Amino acid sequence: MSDLTELSASEIVRRVSAREVSAREVARAHLDRIARIDAAIDAFLHVAAERALDAAGRVDAEVAAGAAPPLAGVPVAIKDVLDIEGVPTTCGSRILEGYRPPFTATAVARLEAAGAVVLGKTNMDEFAMGSSTENSAFKATRNPWARDRVPGGSSGGSAAAVAAGMAPVALGSDTGGSIRQPAAMCGVVGLKPTYGRVSRYGLVAFASSLDQVGALTRSVDDVARVATALFGWDPKDATSARIEVPDLARGLSGTAAGLRVGVPWRFLAQGVDEGVMSAFRAAVEALRAAGAEVRQVDLPHVAHAIATYYIVATAEASSNLARYDGVRYGLRAPAEGSGGAGEPPQLDERARIHSARPYDLRRMYGETRDRGFGPEVKRRIILGTFVLSSGYYDAYYLRAQKVRTLIRRDFEEAFAACDVIATPTSPIPAFRLGEKTADPLQMYLADIFTVPANLAGIPGLSVPCGLTGGLPVGLQLLGRPFDEATLLRAGHAYQAVTTHHLARPKDL
Repeated sequence: MSDLTELSASEIVRRVSAREVSAREVARAHLDRIARIDAAIDAFLHVAAERALDAAGRVDAEVAAGAAPPLAGVPVAIKDVLDIEGVPTTCGSRILEGYRPPFTATAVARLEAAGAVVLGKTNMDEFAMGSSTENSAFKATRNPWARDRVPGGSSGGSAAAVAAGMAPVALGSDTGGSIRQPAAMCGVVGLKPTYGRVSRYGLVAFASSLDQVGALTRSVDDVARVATALFGWDPKDATSARIEVPDLARGLSGTAAGLRVGVPWRFLAQGVDEGVMSAFRAAVEALRAAGAEVRQVDLPHVAHAIATYYIVATAEASSNLARYDGVRYGLRAPAEGSGGAGEPPQLDERARIHSARPYDLRRMYGETRDRGFGPEVKRRIILGTFVLSSGYYDAYYLRAQKVRTLIRRDFEEAFAACDVIATPTSPIPAFRLGEKTADPLQMYLADIFTVPANLAGIPGLSVPCGLTGGLPVGLQLLGRPFDEATLLRAGHAYQAVTTHHLARPKDL
């Protein structure tokens, strides 16, 4: 059954629907591969083997009844920032260790309703804050292409799982590039949809105006099939859009004829690794050879995107993470006067505890957050609290929102002259574990090409476009809001004339 882990999602659907293989056999093959190789990659935080096999059995029953669902039997890995009823959700943080949500995220529920089989939860930077998956409180994930390198982040566990053949599909979240950047570093495809395309219900919030759920796969064809199941309005999410969802897989023509591809060459003039730039130039020429018209576009304000992003994102994070206080759920540190960690005071001590309550609560809040949050999360909470403070709100947060508007207008003007915009996904290939942890600013710059899409709310796609020094390089394509169809068409046309997406890590 080992060959089943080499199949694309589309081929799994075809074979399961034709009853050439059962969904349980497909699930078992992937679970066996996880058991065999994940100790070397550390992509998963939790494997739900029994739940997966039960779900696969239900898919087989549907197929036997003549009602094969659109994602029949496709194994899926889920980033540990999306809730699944009864399955641990930690967000890579000690503060949520042991938490089992009582509901399932809409994005996960839609995939399961379409016949997908959830294998488990993948590792991530704590609360999605990081670009390397080294900020997880539990372990660092390794890049399947080179195990001394990072897989990118924050969806590094999901990207590594797909690259290593442990799942043909994985869900991630993208706040500033957290799907596309690890997709590029692990040599897989990653889609960040338009803000509002996919419900955020059940997605643990980092920065609510930036977060978006998306998919990682090995091909554009597969990501289009998954996106069709994911997209759509959700009454549980006030930010989801009431926009019709096309059959994205059917719109893939395999040709770039008539496509106008804009390239912001001035923005790419410096700071890009030579090998990455060489692969990007070759990708642009491949699109031209496939029939696309390549044009120069300008994005004059995107140079300020990193600074803008780390003001807006940290401000929203400081607000969203205030809920982790030891009272509602998750970790609770002991407070003086209580009966111990997580235990309420005894009734016969009511008078004494009442008089000391303000002191005890403050200590419990502080101890809980100090023990539960890691250094990067604390750093961003402090930054966010600072930029929202009364003396600095206008100087930082309000100004950042104004620049965000200018960045969005840059894209609106650029899309008047082109259909998609092409850049490298990351300015550098996967770096070594520990290489950038001492300098957070250098880590943040790894997202320079991805954060503008989140600030503008537009869709972005990363596809493999070659290797440099044996490490994958990603081509990023950006599209107009809610025009994922054109974006995916461009990515599919590129893959039709190249073979980079067929490359796989060795020695696994």
